[in-house]
Amino acid sequence: MTAAKAKSDLHHYLRLAREALLWKLDGLSEYDVRRPLTPTGTNLLGLVKHLAGIELDYFGDVFGRPYPQRLPWMGEDAEPNADMWATPEESRAELIASYRAAQAHADETIDALDLDSTGAVPWWPAERREVTLHLVLVHLVAETNRHGGQADIVRELLDGAVGHRPGTDNMAPGDREWWQRHHARVEAAARAAAEG
Repeated sequence: MTAAKAKSDLHHYLRLAREALLWKLDGLSEYDVRRPLTPTGTNLLGLVKHLAGIELDYFGDVFGRPYPQRLPWMGEDAEPNADMWATPEESRAELIASYRAAQAHADETIDALDLDSTGAVPWWPAERREVTLHLVLVHLVAETNRHGGQADIVRELLDGAVGHRPGTDNMAPGDREWWQRHHARVEAAARAAAEG
């Protein structure tokens, strides 16, 4: 496989993961895109906000290509976890636009550099700090998919919607009754194992 093909494949999977994450917001109210559904506050719009900053850090600062505008939630004076939730003043449209702008900046870096181009991740341990574009692409495909998995669960908890992306749900065939029976079977197995 050529380096160009490898880069193209990685970039393709990053783009798919980005779109899958944004798709999870479709059709939801302002409350639901912001609603924390885990004890740590995981919410859909917060995941988008977080990934905007992550893309700018890894594909911008790491390779000496800083984005001209600093996202306020990524500054040194930002409160802890500020990138993981949306304030009432931050609109869905603005945060999605920030993520799209971060993606465009990242795409420019990906297009401009070779896979073996090096950068430095200042927040990583010194012995691992020097990285290649290849490693950063792999890292961001994994990171975006990890957060996409969180978005899958949050969306299912919100309204029962499931799926990988529009037209591809990657789910076993079954109607609502089938899934209720499946859920009951999994619950029964868990209880039986616990009673062991």
